[in-house]
Amino acid sequence: MIMAGTLKAVFLFFASVCAWYSGYLLAELIPDVSLSSAVYSIRSIGERPVLRAPAPKRQKCDIWTSCPPNTYAYRLLSGGGRDKYAKICFEDELLIGEKTRNVARGINIAIVNYATGKVIATRYFDMYEGDNSGPMTNFIQSAPPKSLLLMVTHDDGSSRLKEDAKKAIEALGSKEVRNMRFRSSWVFLTAKGFELPAGIEREKINHSDNSRNRYSGWPAEIQIEGCIPKEPS
Repeated sequence: MIMAGTLKAVFLFFASVCAWYSGYLLAELIPDVSLSSAVYSIRSIGERPVLRAPAPKRQKCDIWTSCPPNTYAYRLLSGGGRDKYAKICFEDELLIGEKTRNVARGINIAIVNYATGKVIATRYFDMYEGDNSGPMTNFIQSAPPKSLLLMVTHDDGSSRLKEDAKKAIEALGSKEVRNMRFRSSWVFLTAKGFELPAGIEREKINHSDNSRNRYSGWPAEIQIEGCIPKEPS
């Protein structure tokens, strides 16, 4: 009986030493982690992975859909209120806008070479003060054949718009130029010397109405955007 008790005590002592030594080795071999990290890792076992949708890829001119190869991306945005300036973007280049410092009250126009996609000229014409309808007519008529003309209003584009200018814009296909009123938001895309394909968004208008204006005295800005097929090579 004494011998059996002694052997049992020796065995328990030996087992304790082995357990202590095993713990010591594990502590040395496993890197330090915080208790919270260890608990989080245990809780994460068996959880479903969270699938996150990738951020949408930015498109040229910030339009909604990507343009196919051999097309030009465009976006025309009218002014909205006193401080939201009009913008004309073509092939991801801001042709007219606040950042380029070439936008102002009235009708803002950019002329683009259709074959190359490069801007030829940009100008703005105040239609609230001064006699700028004639110079704007000359500018429009000076656009060479195979040109794209992009027009947007900021603030008022109608008060001093005369008949010669209306006819020049109408001749390019506008259906709304004669409907413009004081501070109407208006955008227009057209071509000179060739026809744009059917289905391309070309023109939009929004009138000032104090009962539903987004801004005090101004209607909401409007825009058109899309893709223009390039000239076949």
